[in-house]
Amino acid sequence: MGKIIFYEDKNFRGRSHECSSECPDLSSYFSRCNSIRVESGNWVIYEHPNFRGHQYFLRRGEYPDVQQWMGYNDSIKSCRLTPEHHGSNRIRIYERENFGGQMVEFSEDCPNVFEQFQYNDIYSCNVFEGHWIFYDEPNYRGHQYYLRPGEYRKYTDWGAISPRVGSIRRLREKY
Repeated sequence: MGKIIFYEDKNFRGRSHECSSECPDLSSYFSRCNSIRVESGNWVIYEHPNFRGHQYFLRRGEYPDVQQWMGYNDSIKSCRLTPEHHGSNRIRIYERENFGGQMVEFSEDCPNVFEQFQYNDIYSCNVFEGHWIFYDEPNYRGHQYYLRPGEYRKYTDWGAISPRVGSIRRLREKY
């Protein structure tokens, strides 16, 4: 069970809304979001309804302003509680769409994809076990993309607008 509270203004002020499960459309609860308190669970928040747009992974803690979660603006319109995962992790990334070209498999975090794979552009991937976050820059920076187990035949399947992947992190209870 998780709990996240969204506030319209910085420093936990203004109108607020509390969620304990995924919500595909937060538009009717608040017009903007400038601070967040995660009381329990790990969450992915999205810039647009229906889990689209920029994504941000948040774990338990306080985020008194947009910059604290690396936000690009104050638009948060959907959220998803991520499941706890205590088992193994395994993902394969490919240099071409539909699992084509060179492939590399990861079971651990990778702070610099280029150093491991010699490519920054990842066009498809297959998540076998665990949940993962792709970052478009090395060292877990930049835009974030949440991937659940499944096949992603092209980079737009995980919500990216570019195939650039700079780093990969396993989603764990503590990170």
